[in-house]
Amino acid sequence: MNPTLEANYFDGRTARAQRARVSVVGGELRIEFTGGERRVPLVDVQWPERQRHSPRIAHFAARAGGGSLHGDDTLSWDAFVRGLPAAARAREGWVVRVQQSWRGTLVAAALLVAVGVGGYLWGVPLAARGVLAVTPLEADAAVGRLALEGVEGRWLQPSKVAPADRERLAAAFARLVEAAFPDPRTRPAYALRFHASRIGPNAFALPGGTIVVTDELLQLTEGRDDVVLGVLAHELGHVRARHGMRMLVQVSLIGAATSVALGDFSSVLAGVPALLGQMAYSRDAEREADAESVRLLRAAGLSPAVMVEFFERARAWRQSPAGRKHGADADLGIAFSSHPADAERIAYFRDAAR
Repeated sequence: MNPTLEANYFDGRTARAQRARVSVVGGELRIEFTGGERRVPLVDVQWPERQRHSPRIAHFAARAGGGSLHGDDTLSWDAFVRGLPAAARAREGWVVRVQQSWRGTLVAAALLVAVGVGGYLWGVPLAARGVLAVTPLEADAAVGRLALEGVEGRWLQPSKVAPADRERLAAAFARLVEAAFPDPRTRPAYALRFHASRIGPNAFALPGGTIVVTDELLQLTEGRDDVVLGVLAHELGHVRARHGMRMLVQVSLIGAATSVALGDFSSVLAGVPALLGQMAYSRDAEREADAESVRLLRAAGLSPAVMVEFFERARAWRQSPAGRKHGADADLGIAFSSHPADAERIAYFRDAAR
């Protein structure tokens, strides 16, 4: 006795379902429904792959007149399909077999996690470097202006340091840069800005070359212009390596990938100003900037030990009542408190000074 199947039949011309009795006669699928019957060659029936819970739908090829069968009894459907001639059934690939195995599903999930982690750790930074290589420097300047607009007023106010002191530091840093880059064509472009702030003793570089120095940093290093120059040399290292732009590209790539998955790309664009204001550099980027600081200090005849002095003063400030009072404002992504551990960096600059 030939196996039979109860299913809903759609003729391909109307959206009305008809309850039908399906069987196999010779090399054809026989569909019996109220008011008639239809026969479709088995070779023109496209059977769905085996699944656990989804509804079963078989489509008829256009050359056979189109239409489809929809089955709601999955057990009966699968039993019916297993009874078909082997040549009429769709060949079941390894993907289908893996989908039906909890072990295969677990392995696939583990591989997906591994690919995601690998892409985040190595793929995204590599892609960011590639994007940055073809991004003109004019883009850095535009992004830097956007970032400055995002932090001015909220975290930065006009500087209260005497203009003569600011001019003296700017001139000293210009001499340091000229000593490190005798050829003007290789000299990185930068612009110093002095501001009173809510982020404590700090300095940070924005894409495009803007370096912001806080009044609190100058108060912390009072009497030690060489310490300020060491900090500025570190920030120039970020400018020269385009670290800010690289971090922005990396985070934007991650955000874009997430938005493709979740369907909301507008949130990436809306978050750019806040991202630029709070973005922290990676440890590798900080080490590169520290190495550049050492090189610039040596070129100017200054000892890298001046940075040891800075970290020791900054650590003492953070432990003081004034530092604790700053709280969250002192922990912005652009602040030194977010950089690699002070002990590691102090050891690096001490070794460089030797």
